[in-house]
Amino acid sequence: MKSAGVAGGLAFLPMFALEAAPLRYSMKPVEIAPGAWMLTGVDEAITRENGGAIANITILDTSEGAVVIDTGPSRRYGVQLAETARELTGKPVVRAFITHFHPDHVFGSQAFGAKTLAAPAGVVEGLKRAGDDFASAMYYLAGDWMRGTEVVLPEQFVETGVEDIGQRRIRTLVLGGHTDCDLAIFDEASGLLIAGDLAFLDRAPTTPHADLPVWQASLKTLSETSFSGLVPGHGPMEMTPRALRQTGDWLKSIEELIGGAFDRGLDMNEAMQEPLPAWTQKIALARYEYERSVMHFYPKLEADLWPRVDRQD
Repeated sequence: MKSAGVAGGLAFLPMFALEAAPLRYSMKPVEIAPGAWMLTGVDEAITRENGGAIANITILDTSEGAVVIDTGPSRRYGVQLAETARELTGKPVVRAFITHFHPDHVFGSQAFGAKTLAAPAGVVEGLKRAGDDFASAMYYLAGDWMRGTEVVLPEQFVETGVEDIGQRRIRTLVLGGHTDCDLAIFDEASGLLIAGDLAFLDRAPTTPHADLPVWQASLKTLSETSFSGLVPGHGPMEMTPRALRQTGDWLKSIEELIGGAFDRGLDMNEAMQEPLPAWTQKIALARYEYERSVMHFYPKLEADLWPRVDRQD
């Protein structure tokens, strides 16, 4: 699928953004279980300096080939990810799962081809709906790192269930809340729960497409899984449910803060200045993401709660 948004994004770039960026991402896979590795994204917003490599990526070795979970922010990243997976496992990638449609997790997909890509139908629909706009935004934000990147739609559809790939039995859980469709994966061989962006750890969650009650319900579902390690979409892997608890606490806090500010009649700019709980001081990008969440949720509150002047009782 050719993306019109790619060309559109290039048309609006300042010339300095087209200067050559460093040729390669710095990929440092860490083994987190036998035959399982994690590439850790940086705890930053997407910039030209980091090339959009802010999300965690997981690689699994199977007897049939390598499995990757999420593909990163650009074609260039995806090509390097494929190289890294082959170096670690000695095999090509046979399956690339996509946890949701946000660009830092999906735009490396060109390196694997549509038939290798697997995602829930809701993720594919999200890409159809927003992929071109995301491409334009990523070209603007990350510049030359995105050169040659286009939207690719997965051709394998995933539902909640169990699939055997080589010697690994992979449980797929189709949930939602961070977006309207989110995929989490449990690898029975290693006991790893790869939560995608349903879980953040020590980095503030993003909310541009969030439904907070649905997200909280998904966190409850994940917490009922007995795992030996949890890979969040952003932040360090841990052997405890801390990422699930912390994500739930953050969502509860911002819902209360933003709702309280709205109820007190504060405008959006005033709501952005509300003090955050003391525990969030150690959370990367806490103020940045809180302010973004105000921008995401205030228009919804206004649409739902303000009286309509075009309607009469």
